[in-house]
Amino acid sequence: MVRRLFSQPLTWIVTALFVFGGAGALYWFQPWRLFTDTTVTDSLSIEASALPRSRASSPGTSTPAVTVLGQGTFVTHEHDTTGTARLVRNPDGSHQLELVGLTTSDGPDLRVWLSDQPVRPDAGGWRVFDDGVYAELGRLKGNRGDQVYRLRADIDPSDFRSVSIWCKRFSVSFGAATLQ
Repeated sequence: MVRRLFSQPLTWIVTALFVFGGAGALYWFQPWRLFTDTTVTDSLSIEASALPRSRASSPGTSTPAVTVLGQGTFVTHEHDTTGTARLVRNPDGSHQLELVGLTTSDGPDLRVWLSDQPVRPDAGGWRVFDDGVYAELGRLKGNRGDQVYRLRADIDPSDFRSVSIWCKRFSVSFGAATLQ
């Protein structure tokens, strides 16, 4: 009976579709990422415990200060997300986004976006960050730890008011923070 069942062309076609469909689903959803963590320990411009608006120059030096232009705490969207995001102007005039103590889920195709959209709590804020102006700063380096993303020279930090951990594959925010 089994030999007869697999001798039918339709059975082979259905089996092939099942195998290729399953492989495609595994690639697309990457369910193993629910169980993986990557911790990043980039050097921050200001210690994680100190969150002043700027770090003053030492007495007797002419080194300009690092200035925090905006910062906010992450709110959860699609996946539990905690930590702080801060936009920093470096002494040389360049800018960077720092993710301090980030904790979120790992996922397929996660990116770090600056956006002009407001952060909305709960499901109402999951899909708004691609509605307006946004700048992609790169792939999320890891789902835990301290991370630094340098802004390209053509990105004006004043154009943005939020940061999102954005899943590009599914067009959904894992979590976001308002930069105040």
